[in-house]
Amino acid sequence: MDWNSWLPVFIVLSSLLPGLLIFSLAEHRFALRTTLNLGGVVVKLLLVAWMWQGVKAGEDYYFELPFLPGGAFILHGDALSLQFVLLSSVLWLVTTLYAIGYLEGSPLRSRFFGYFSLCVSATVGLALSGNLISFVLFYELLTLATFPLVVHRGTVESLRAGRRYLAYTISGGVVLMLGAALLHSLTGSPVFMPGGYLSPLLAEHSGLLMLAFVLLITGLGVKAALLPLHGWLPEAMVAPAPVSALLHAVAVVKAGAFGIVRVVYDVFGVDVMQQLDLTWPLVLLASATILYGSWRALQQQDLKRRLAYSTVSQVSYVTLGVAMLGPVAAVGGLVHLVHQGVMKITLFFCAGNFAETLGIHKIRELNGVGRRMPLSSIAFTLGACGMIGLPATAGMISKWYLASGALEAGYPLVLLVLLTSSALNAMYFLPVIFRIWCLPAGDWPAPKQLSRRFETHWMLLLPPVITAVLIVLMGLLAGTDLSPLSWSKLIVEREFSYD
Repeated sequence: MDWNSWLPVFIVLSSLLPGLLIFSLAEHRFALRTTLNLGGVVVKLLLVAWMWQGVKAGEDYYFELPFLPGGAFILHGDALSLQFVLLSSVLWLVTTLYAIGYLEGSPLRSRFFGYFSLCVSATVGLALSGNLISFVLFYELLTLATFPLVVHRGTVESLRAGRRYLAYTISGGVVLMLGAALLHSLTGSPVFMPGGYLSPLLAEHSGLLMLAFVLLITGLGVKAALLPLHGWLPEAMVAPAPVSALLHAVAVVKAGAFGIVRVVYDVFGVDVMQQLDLTWPLVLLASATILYGSWRALQQQDLKRRLAYSTVSQVSYVTLGVAMLGPVAAVGGLVHLVHQGVMKITLFFCAGNFAETLGIHKIRELNGVGRRMPLSSIAFTLGACGMIGLPATAGMISKWYLASGALEAGYPLVLLVLLTSSALNAMYFLPVIFRIWCLPAGDWPAPKQLSRRFETHWMLLLPPVITAVLIVLMGLLAGTDLSPLSWSKLIVEREFSYD
């Protein structure tokens, strides 16, 4: 057995197999379920660390299995896929810990954690997919795995949100499949490659290539919450806090954004994008989504809905970065894929802590909560400052590279978009921070989650503390070799062609 060929398979199986076993466990098997959950996380992280070292040294990890006529099931570990895999694996660890504490004493935990593991398996498989056929397969599996998590509570609101989520994502998946089928009919299903593989078809099939691009971006734009395909995301906030964190930071919206990166650079490529004049429409779409999401977030009084519309805006920074087709902008978009995930998961963890501990759901209820829950409040503050792009945070690094990349690529008006969005970020986050720290304490109901030693259950408190520290470290240590910024530069150097 060739270890390098099978390592991508083992990375997918490290969460898939524990998930399947968890489905069979009785509800009272807490210790075994927790062992399977955390054991799968540890194994995945060890395997990903092995691949990270190999990819950094130039090793190739490639698995291929005949699947369809003219196409194969391919898993390929390269620098781009590994960035998303590493993000998903690290955030799966903290989200699993958080979910164990959050769901303590709740019913249907085996069902929840079973689908939770399937969701991560689909996300990692999607990241490691080596061609469009494999990507579409995992993309659809991700939809099916996340639906039971959205409707987990079984309330009227959650079932309604689940139906809407399913309508959007299945429709998007069908459109994505049509685009992939169209390209398959023209080229087969070659491996994703830097610079794309469609140049030989440009002279004869330019119209079909443009149609395929529209179909692919539309299908991916549903999960990436691009305007006007974002409607499912705010409604899905009725799901439990670990699911909200999963949707926004680890899996669904990141899968859409990551797919757009693959399509732009590894299917079409810079030359074809420029010759078909596909760049500016994607820049306009991303810019409109950034501004719309920020504006809508400003209008929300429910904390999780404000964070949801913030995600609509922030994830589109990734699309904006890659759409400008410049190396500096691409670095900004790719590093924001990581930075936004860590910042947003911190905010959702804290929102979950406020809700579970003090019953806080509305922004007006946050008055003075910093004195009652200082660690959660500090973590929330750091996440919000990162989203605004304040110095010494990860968000500042992303926005600096996006702004510099916009000038390099010849999109000066994008600077206005970034400045306006940052101003709106400040307008909807700073009043929340002011309420948390500066207003008199509110009259909260009796706590739901209470700890004798900490402000809430330690499993709810530790994850946002960890991710909040990462927000600062990724900002202060951005110039080191181990930073997401350094890896994003490596991706651009190795994977993308700018002729």
